[in-house]
Amino acid sequence: MKRQIAREDIMPLDVYGEQRRDLRRRMSETKKTRRLHIGPHAVAHFESFDTMWYQVQEMLYIEKGGDEQLVGELAAYNPLIPNGRELVATVMFEIEDEDRRRRFLATVGGVEEVMALDFAGERVKGVPEADLDRTSADGKASSVQFVHFPFTAAQVAKFKAPGTQVAFAIEHPNYTHAAVMPEPVRAALAGDFE
Repeated sequence: MKRQIAREDIMPLDVYGEQRRDLRRRMSETKKTRRLHIGPHAVAHFESFDTMWYQVQEMLYIEKGGDEQLVGELAAYNPLIPNGRELVATVMFEIEDEDRRRRFLATVGGVEEVMALDFAGERVKGVPEADLDRTSADGKASSVQFVHFPFTAAQVAKFKAPGTQVAFAIEHPNYTHAAVMPEPVRAALAGDFE
């Protein structure tokens, strides 16, 4: 299983353009088993080599920034590909009304520090992506959080066991919610481990 996107993995833009509609349809199907709603506003999208490859291809296709852009996209998205002993989630707070979203985000600073996966007597605490602070100095959270969940070998074995009940918890004083993963989501994510 690939853990890093390399230059040679990128399709020429004209070839990608010809296949884009089919690739988008397939990626939409893939993402259905990698998504989990947590409470009324949070959605976790669990990343993989394929989801990050698609993101890079889309950015290059839309922005057409060439080799210089490719270097930046690889630096941004490669760290979000699970390394074989972790799951990686992009957690988005989705509130359509801009004023409501702004007010909500002002109340959940530090939310990236209080996410965890609970299963089979185990707790895997989330570790925010270290690229930049996702809570501003004035305590406002970003609407997009990148969180790594590092596993031990024993935790991987428990998570991979068919039928294991896994809950994603967010335990912020102003946003405390949990959601149980449907079995197809757990099964898809189990494939991210070595």
